[in-house]
Amino acid sequence: MSPADLVLFEEDFRSLREILRRLRQESGASVVLLVDKNGQRITSVGDVEALDMTALASLTAGNVAATDGLARILGEREFSVLLHEGEKENIHVSIVAQRVILVVIFGDRSSLGLVRLRVRQAGAELERTFAEITQRMDREPVLHSGFEPLLAEITDEDIDRLFSE
Repeated sequence: MSPADLVLFEEDFRSLREILRRLRQESGASVVLLVDKNGQRITSVGDVEALDMTALASLTAGNVAATDGLARILGEREFSVLLHEGEKENIHVSIVAQRVILVVIFGDRSSLGLVRLRVRQAGAELERTFAEITQRMDREPVLHSGFEPLLAEITDEDIDRLFSE
């Protein structure tokens, strides 16, 4: 099952946001977000108003994909943690549950050691949450294939008619 196949309900978003909120608070980060490997933001907490979250999510996923290519060249399975250090802001990027990207943006009110510790703790919690979501989807497969019957009824002729009107 790919990250795009995940079906998240409101309670899933609440759980994920609570984990991110705690991580932000305990690490002193300004922004924490979850991104799928396709570059779509799942959820975020913090000072996001000043950031282009769409670009940030997309570029982060691209960065992870490029880094995966570097890992393969070097014979590594993956580089699961990336760090970008700037003059004012730093970005800590990690892969969680082999399906999502956890991004923590922090400045000098925090330290890399504290961020790494809190990311490790939150990462374990996120892994459990995604395992529960996956188990639920396995138990209730109808939930993640609900649109397939509807889409199967649409023909090429229906699409042609729609665009020719």
